[in-house]
Amino acid sequence: MKIHYSRDPVIDRSLRHSVRDGAAYAVMTGSGETYFSAFAVFLKASTAQIGFLASVPALLASFAQLLSAWLGHLYGNRKTLILIGAGLQALIWIPMMLLPWLATDYRVEIFISCVIFYYAFANLAAPQWSSLMGELVTEKKRGRFFARRTRISSMTSFIALVMAGLLLHYFDSATATRTGYLILFGIAFISRLVSFYHLAKMYDPPGHVAAIEVPVEQLTWKQLRQSQFAGFSMYFALIQFCVAIGSPFFSIYLLRDLGFSYIEFMACTAATVLMQFLTLNRWGRISDIFGNRIILSLCGSLIPFVPFLWLFSPNFYYLLVVQAFGGMIWAGFSLSASNFLYDLIPQNKRATYMASHNVLASVGVFCGALLGGYLGSVLPQQYNLFGIEIQFISQLYNIFLLSFVLRLITSLLLIPRLKETRRVKPVSVRRLVFRIVRFNPLSGFNFEIISSRSKGP
Repeated sequence: MKIHYSRDPVIDRSLRHSVRDGAAYAVMTGSGETYFSAFAVFLKASTAQIGFLASVPALLASFAQLLSAWLGHLYGNRKTLILIGAGLQALIWIPMMLLPWLATDYRVEIFISCVIFYYAFANLAAPQWSSLMGELVTEKKRGRFFARRTRISSMTSFIALVMAGLLLHYFDSATATRTGYLILFGIAFISRLVSFYHLAKMYDPPGHVAAIEVPVEQLTWKQLRQSQFAGFSMYFALIQFCVAIGSPFFSIYLLRDLGFSYIEFMACTAATVLMQFLTLNRWGRISDIFGNRIILSLCGSLIPFVPFLWLFSPNFYYLLVVQAFGGMIWAGFSLSASNFLYDLIPQNKRATYMASHNVLASVGVFCGALLGGYLGSVLPQQYNLFGIEIQFISQLYNIFLLSFVLRLITSLLLIPRLKETRRVKPVSVRRLVFRIVRFNPLSGFNFEIISSRSKGP
């Protein structure tokens, strides 16, 4: 049965192109972006350089969102900025494809520079795209539409990264790893061009643009403390800081310290994406019925335990289970955080507020990844406590443990301060957990939700 996203045929057609854009973009991320850290390891990047790769590009690129909002105010054109950002992001894959053949000792530094431009061009389009999608998708269907779109993207990304891992393993076994990366990044380049095509087909209602407000609204310290947006952005940025201390280095842990093959590395990454695919649709329905705050509370309370679970065993199958658990939790958290942000921000201020929110989050990632890269290089692998010797499998266990502690403290202190902004059906976290009664591998987690039937997604 054909699913209609809107009764308006023009908007319905645009949202279909948006879903296809998301699928093509997911092929790019699955076959290319997912392997950035692995590519850096292939180029012989150090732990500190991996930390730099995970921190500096995201921070510098985030300012492109402010540039986008300023250009939106200057030119008043939303779709053009989206297409410029997407087109330039596609082109940056070309130098990355050719990098392994470059005769220089600065391949890692050049790669990091390319990644900076890669994220900057994406961020140039991001505020305008968010503004456009916020206008095309109605509030009452927002959770289900974005869950469906993200679910399709997650599955496409899953297939792409699995095929990419198999291809990379084949070429690595034939001692032609750089040829494998050439093909993967070439696929990413073509996929972004397909994404560009579908973005160009979308309808952009006239008279609207994501523009920064000039002058920017002045807020007192009391207003900031009482602002739901400021409180949520601070919580989100602190979580990103805590996560970035450990997560960027999981690739090094698998490929360098545990000696995993590209197939094993791919499987651990794919387990996360597959679980996102299986659960996103249900998270979206819960978001529409019970609101986003309850999902943030549940998933935000569980996120701290993901790096803690990495410490118990280096066994491949154990790590697969941990990654699957992490995928389920992050699917709910990411979807609810995105939708919660839409609920908090008035449409006429969306560009400024979202750009500010993302810059703050990028500062958190920057600080966390730099701290993790430094501590992961200098902290010892062996400790002597009261005559008891503790030998870690990897130096990185230090930052995994630190990430766990800081995530836990942040969640305990700040999650209770979040308040639901919409009128939704009340439900406690305990009751929500009890509604997760079984796992169906064909449809994901089944939630016993009693709600009125409605037409459409």
